[in-house]
Amino acid sequence: MKYLLLGASALILTACNSASISPSKRSDPSSLAAPSHAYSQADYDYLAISDPEKMSAASKRALARNYHKNEEWFGEFRHETLFGDFAFDEDVSRRDPSKVLKINGVFYTWYTRTTGETKGFGTGDPDAKVFPWDHAEIWYATSKDGYHWQEKGRAVGPGQAGQFDDRSVFTPEILAHKGTYYLVYQAIKAPYLNRTKNTVAMAYSSSPEGPWRKLDAPILTASDTGEWAGTQDNHFLVKSQGDFDSHKVHDPTLLFYRNKFYLYYKGERMGERKTAGGREIRWGVAIADNPQGPYIKSDFNPITHSGHELCVWQYQDGIAIVSSHDGPEKQTIQFAPDGINFEIMAYLPTVPSAMGLVESLDKNAHPTAGLEWGLYHEYVIPAGKTWMSGGNQIKRFSFQSQYYKSSRNSDELTHNESN
Repeated sequence: MKYLLLGASALILTACNSASISPSKRSDPSSLAAPSHAYSQADYDYLAISDPEKMSAASKRALARNYHKNEEWFGEFRHETLFGDFAFDEDVSRRDPSKVLKINGVFYTWYTRTTGETKGFGTGDPDAKVFPWDHAEIWYATSKDGYHWQEKGRAVGPGQAGQFDDRSVFTPEILAHKGTYYLVYQAIKAPYLNRTKNTVAMAYSSSPEGPWRKLDAPILTASDTGEWAGTQDNHFLVKSQGDFDSHKVHDPTLLFYRNKFYLYYKGERMGERKTAGGREIRWGVAIADNPQGPYIKSDFNPITHSGHELCVWQYQDGIAIVSSHDGPEKQTIQFAPDGINFEIMAYLPTVPSAMGLVESLDKNAHPTAGLEWGLYHEYVIPAGKTWMSGGNQIKRFSFQSQYYKSSRNSDELTHNESN
């Protein structure tokens, strides 16, 4: 029986029939298909194309990808340190902040909280912490100014032994809808192995401070496709990969959109391979008529071919996203008028990890108003250690548009670190 080893250690050989493409065709840019769009002289002038009849592949690509447009979507992220309980603590890892809700003048966020050293896989101890988000709980914190945060306590913890969430609960996102608060988050059932498939769970409450009631079953699971090869605990070793979400369903983000509930998520595939942009990562969406489901995966999945942690917000009648750290379209802002078919609007120099946006902002003011400020996590890696064994802290970002002036109040623009 032949097994296929796919992953960082794989050797991939590609046979190319160069005889099928003549040298003259390969070197002559005019042999490339011309863009099907109609462009104006202003378009050509903006891109310094002097003769539209003689365009290089780069010039055709610039026109097709609208490099000369969408200035209003471009900007740069800046980073700020937080205070109080969100100051760095080497004994506590805080990561994956949710959206920030403003309730009665107070900001709330939910996040992954863990303690203890990450040991990784292969220790022989089934209870050893294998990832920074293993043996985790979901906590929440509040702030009056968005800079000084007070940890309030646990919102959701792992379930009882034998339940689908008995190992770890982490990476929360929040939706407030008609007086009810819905937390969606990742869940792991013990044991936590390389081949373990996680689920997406939900808890709900009439108050942001709980108590939270869990649903009895997951609202989203990995697809039942793909086939492992052999019994070794190796998630690269497969007979077939299956769908884009055959291994993991991560980073759930719930929005109420067009009178339905859109659950966006990241899919990871069995036998993950590499792409032109690195890791094989894609996003999908599942849609429901009611907040508790059932959630039906879209026939159009995957809806992206890049992106790590999700960052999603509604802009006017469409959905905008920031595609972060993985894939050919990483570090881009994209927009879909229908919430499904995303097109790149801007290319960003850097993107923070695991951004939590502020729901109370006027996100329709302009395309990037929803990014005005928010929270993210940052790895703190001591010398001689890796990201696996380092720590995490929650910090604050702001987005500086080159096109629009920020509308933040002056008290949010300046703060006294000594307070």
